[in-house]
Amino acid sequence: MRAREGGRLSRAEWGLVALLIVSIFINYVDRGNLSVAAPLLGKELALSPVQIGTLLSAFFWTYSLLQLVGIAGWLADVLSIQLVFASGVLVWSAATVATGFCSTFGAIYVARLVLGAGESVAYPCYSRIFASELPQHHRGRANALLDASSKLGPAAGSFLAALWLARLGWRLFFIALGIGSLLWLLPWFRWGSRFQSVRERRTGKLPPFHQLLRNRSAWGTFGGHFCGNYFWFFLLTWLPTYLVNERNLSIRQMGWITAVAFALVALSAISAGWVSDHYIAQGVSPTRVRKTIVVSGLTFSSAILPVAFVSSSTACITFLMASCIAFGAYTSNHWAITQTLAGPLMAGRWTSLQNGMGNLSGILAPTIAGGAVQMTGSSKIAFFVSAVIVIAGALFWGFVVGPVEPVFGREASAEGVVRR
Repeated sequence: MRAREGGRLSRAEWGLVALLIVSIFINYVDRGNLSVAAPLLGKELALSPVQIGTLLSAFFWTYSLLQLVGIAGWLADVLSIQLVFASGVLVWSAATVATGFCSTFGAIYVARLVLGAGESVAYPCYSRIFASELPQHHRGRANALLDASSKLGPAAGSFLAALWLARLGWRLFFIALGIGSLLWLLPWFRWGSRFQSVRERRTGKLPPFHQLLRNRSAWGTFGGHFCGNYFWFFLLTWLPTYLVNERNLSIRQMGWITAVAFALVALSAISAGWVSDHYIAQGVSPTRVRKTIVVSGLTFSSAILPVAFVSSSTACITFLMASCIAFGAYTSNHWAITQTLAGPLMAGRWTSLQNGMGNLSGILAPTIAGGAVQMTGSSKIAFFVSAVIVIAGALFWGFVVGPVEPVFGREASAEGVVRR
């Protein structure tokens, strides 16, 4: 598939992006299904709150570990993307189906570990495909659409749970979702091989992994991604509790506010992705466009701080929505920066390590917030920490990450990549 010179994605590019958008939507539905089914599952199997929490965290152990040690990225960089990604989907779908047949805590725990292992290859594959297949001025919107779909996946999972759990029970719920996920493999095997990035084979030697660890920009993206993810996981895990316990909102009000906030993240990401690609297509440098959006997005995400300090509920919600819009702008472009820096030869391994480090914040964010509330009886310190961390993230992206240009070879003619 050859890139077009204009600002619009070609029909073939749209086909590729659409397939990946659907895949990440499924990815996030499958990883979030246990949280919505936990009340029924826990009651039937007589699980304690500690056991439920342990099951919910199991996914992140294999998901983060396989990316941190570079296995997921190595698979994406060295082997056929079509087969690696298909294998990941097969593994995580099978784990979802298997969960519906489990009757013990240990069996479900193992299924969640397998789920995390399967999903660990997803982001390295996305970056490798976009770095190889999409030109610079198309990556903003492609990554923005991908990120928006990841935000809408949990919302869809909750909606499906409301429709199916009461009627089908939690076992059939998992089985149905797993089988539905497997159906994605049909169009992937039918149309995936049409794209050059999944047909390519490598000759020659890939850049050694230690070169990545010596690169300043790499550590800038690792730190920046960790800080951005901290903000997101803080919202996911703590915002609902804060709105109910400290703002005295009803469950229904909390649900609507949370849903609108996450929807604004998705809409902002899509808009910022389109804007960034437009300016790059007009000749503005990727460094200026992408770093401006990423840095300003994280900087203004610090509007989360007044949420815990203003007395008016209206002002609280206003600051919350503003911070979510800013954060959405950030999410539209940060992966595009990584894909450009890494290029086709290092995109999988770079993304693997970056995403592995970023997801460690999923463990820290709720732990720090919970500890702060337990010590002080208020979420003010937790919101303050989140605001400081997003400012630190902006500094990582702005001053540690260098120019947004390939570090490991030229994109247009990456050495070691042969097109069939």
